[in-house]
Amino acid sequence: MKYYPINIDIRGKVAIIVGGGAVAERKCRTLLDSGALVTVIAPQLSRGLRGLLDKGRITHLARDYRRGDLAGAFLVFAATGDRTISNAVAEEAAEWRIPANIADMPERSDFTTPASVARGDLLLTVSTGGKCPVLAREIREELEARFGEEYGEVLRILGAVREKLLSSKKGCHAVKEILHSLISHDLPGLLRGDSPDAVDRLLREIAGPGFSLCELGLEKGVAE
Repeated sequence: MKYYPINIDIRGKVAIIVGGGAVAERKCRTLLDSGALVTVIAPQLSRGLRGLLDKGRITHLARDYRRGDLAGAFLVFAATGDRTISNAVAEEAAEWRIPANIADMPERSDFTTPASVARGDLLLTVSTGGKCPVLAREIREELEARFGEEYGEVLRILGAVREKLLSSKKGCHAVKEILHSLISHDLPGLLRGDSPDAVDRLLREIAGPGFSLCELGLEKGVAE
């Protein structure tokens, strides 16, 4: 395994993207969803990036990349299709010790961005180490079909149950047993069936009195 898997909190951190096309747009949207402050350096922007700029969601330097542009960045992405520019970005990023992702040049990249499926706080990722993105996309599509939006709500419920159990001084073993039991009783299926009453019955049966969607502060989330 070449890459070390890690999830990084980039909220409020500066990410610079060199390039304004479709690949740059995909990376930009993922970065924005993760709370990054994105600056795009490119003479022209795709329609989607232009829309993000018009909404004030990104900063745009309407010109080609220049040496010195990466100062202060937390992450750097190059997606221009121009190997000369990509190499220059990779070299400057290395000098600043800024992790860089160079599209179509994994040998110059410090990290890759995996194909991902997000269901609320549940994040499923697939990486081929840059060797075959097509395979990663195929597996991602299988995950999208297997894990629906209800899994985001499942995680919210399990997280709330775990927090309440721990605050009541339940032992770690007991907490694990309760969470495992909830998972094994097909909580996702109950949510797919839009059955909050059935979810409440299951919670009380397994976790005990005081455990319902309302008492966990989650009734509104399920109803939505």
